[in-house]
Amino acid sequence: MDAGSQRVLQYLTDVEEAAEDVLTTKQQIVDLDMKRNRNREALSALKHEMSDSEKVKVCFGDMFIKFPKSKTREMIQKDQEQLDKEINDLRRELKTKVNCLNEMQGNRELRGYSLSPLSADEIKAINSLLKR
Repeated sequence: MDAGSQRVLQYLTDVEEAAEDVLTTKQQIVDLDMKRNRNREALSALKHEMSDSEKVKVCFGDMFIKFPKSKTREMIQKDQEQLDKEINDLRRELKTKVNCLNEMQGNRELRGYSLSPLSADEIKAINSLLKR
């Protein structure tokens, strides 16, 4: 192959790798979000179904182990916090990967894609200004 064909082939390979990386990150977010939803369902069931003194069976790999309900709730809540952190990190990472892919393809950066929500303090400040 000549040099031009090699460059085109390398460009297409780089774009394909970047696109695959974006798709992989999206799938990781979906998988973690599904786990987060299952945890949310478990927390809801723990809240409504039994007294706090009872023990519940928790699945760890291939085993079920009885744990106190309060300890189980704590573990699930810590897992939820960890999942939230991982999902937010992956979403931030995804934004940079998508921008990199668009740049490689010669497209402009997406507008409004890197927006972040207002904090509670910012919302309070806006509401206080609007009430005047």
